[in-house]
Amino acid sequence: MISIFRRLAFRYSADLYIAIVALAGIISHLGMRYILFLPRSHYMLPLYIVLLVGGTPLLIGLARKLWSREFGADLLAGISIATAVILGEYIVGCIVVLMLSGGEALEQFATRRASSILEALSRRMPSIAHLQNTSGIVDIPLDKVKVGASLLVFPHELCPVDGIVVEGHGWMDESYLTGEPYRMSKAPGSQVLSGAINGDAALTMEATKLPVDSRYARIMRVMREAETRRPHLRRLGDQLGAWYTPMALAIAGLGWVLTGSAHRFLAVVVIATPCPLLLAIPIAIIGAISLAARRAIIIKNPAMLERIDSCRTVIFDKTGTLTYGTPALTEILCASDYLADDVLRAAASLEQYSRHPLASAVMQAALERHLELEPIAQVSEHPGAGIRGLIGGRTIEIMGRLMAVRESRPLPPSLPATPAGLESLVFLDEKYAALLRFRDEPRETSPALIRHLPTRHGISRLMILSGDRESEVRYLAHRVGIAEVYYGKSPEEKVSIVRDQTRLAPTLFIGDGINDAPAMQAATVGLAFGQSSDITSAAADAVIIDPTLGKIDEVMHIGRRMRAIALQSAIGGMALSFVGMMVAVAGYLPPVAGAVAQEVIDVAAVLNALRVAFPVENLTDF
Repeated sequence: MISIFRRLAFRYSADLYIAIVALAGIISHLGMRYILFLPRSHYMLPLYIVLLVGGTPLLIGLARKLWSREFGADLLAGISIATAVILGEYIVGCIVVLMLSGGEALEQFATRRASSILEALSRRMPSIAHLQNTSGIVDIPLDKVKVGASLLVFPHELCPVDGIVVEGHGWMDESYLTGEPYRMSKAPGSQVLSGAINGDAALTMEATKLPVDSRYARIMRVMREAETRRPHLRRLGDQLGAWYTPMALAIAGLGWVLTGSAHRFLAVVVIATPCPLLLAIPIAIIGAISLAARRAIIIKNPAMLERIDSCRTVIFDKTGTLTYGTPALTEILCASDYLADDVLRAAASLEQYSRHPLASAVMQAALERHLELEPIAQVSEHPGAGIRGLIGGRTIEIMGRLMAVRESRPLPPSLPATPAGLESLVFLDEKYAALLRFRDEPRETSPALIRHLPTRHGISRLMILSGDRESEVRYLAHRVGIAEVYYGKSPEEKVSIVRDQTRLAPTLFIGDGINDAPAMQAATVGLAFGQSSDITSAAADAVIIDPTLGKIDEVMHIGRRMRAIALQSAIGGMALSFVGMMVAVAGYLPPVAGAVAQEVIDVAAVLNALRVAFPVENLTDF
């Protein structure tokens, strides 16, 4: 039991302890007084303990807020505690301590644990590098790597620093950093980025930058800066409390002045204690978190539920959000002597033996055209050099354009000079047969979502912010209907753009790669699409587990519904409290009765707030 309380205290801080102590103290006081009939010196002791152990830390925290000129909804509660102690109404003070600490504990229950994004980034990066020297391969600490060092990157390892391949052929997955969905071929002379995942072949590289200056380290620095400069927005409870608290204090002060009774002041501030703000709003948030989780949406920062409906600019990353994140064969440009289906059948027959990232796209295209594959003989594949085989006694080769030029293969003049997307060349009997073009295609529902957001959610600006090439970004933007695009942007540039946009209007950033994490921190709301990166998920305010665009619409509706019900509970509770204040000013509601009446109001507000968690049929109109 002790270990359970330790874990809870670590997770939810001291407020949970204070709430437990307050509840135990009130129950003990009532039992000792009305059941055991102990003397006053005994039955008052639990209340003293509650006010000393629980009330003192709360009052100190409120005093700090007051010193910082933060006049939140909990200020009335602090005044109530202090006034109750001065007037000897200890049971009233303990009830307020319970209400205040209970609301804070609920808020912390709804709020995520402290983000460990930077720790996750650090854990992902290797701590050693494999240095090649005259004595062989030596493992050295990463911070000892010098520019010009010869390093060996083993299969499936992370690249430790930025550099150039000097020996070996293979590929690296750079999608975590660049946002592009393809595994990039690597050969001598190719650039490699720190943090990229090596493929199946060992590569020897020369470090061109120190670890602290490499791409991955720069992302960590940008993340740290974005985390410290995240926009501060006032919470819903604070916005309501900003005008409710002065009003309640004015009414309480007026009652004291007119009647000369300090107890009248206490009665008013007790019934005015904004527990609908302190309890109903966190409970509504918890209900929305539960509802979202049942719909494969994980809310990591509950404040996003209050903010998402106010966002007026939506910024999309390209890869994996508006697109599927995997290449697809989109075009077959055949030489005059060949038919597209014949070339595709032969290419797919060969690619079934390949582990190249484009092989699956070729086979999927053949499957969609219902083409039967043919037997292949003498298959050979070398990283960076393409794949070769025999089909029906003819040689078939699939390779990149650079390899074709290097081997002096004759290419037709009609071959496009500037490739769009990725491409492969098919040769039959060493004669050019076709150019296969690949793109990361937009999701089928992307255009519909882009049309839906302005009409149903009041979105005034839509843009794509990507690290991909201009041709790819503009191709996607044209397909889905977005006019404003930014392409070829580094994580640092993404943060700057998002921060500039956030100054103009609240922003919603949607992405899925590590390179998107800093931008998510800079946006009003960051939404991670899918779980391709633990780091992106940690940086995001919410994570969509099921990567379908309809879930974006759902989470926006959940936030809108939560905010509406929370406002109903809070404003309705405050309206009832206002009626109680008028009764208390008139002298018909003593402090203890006011505390009880406030509890009744709390129950009504909480019951209404619980509606957020009830499942509803239509949470989307997309």
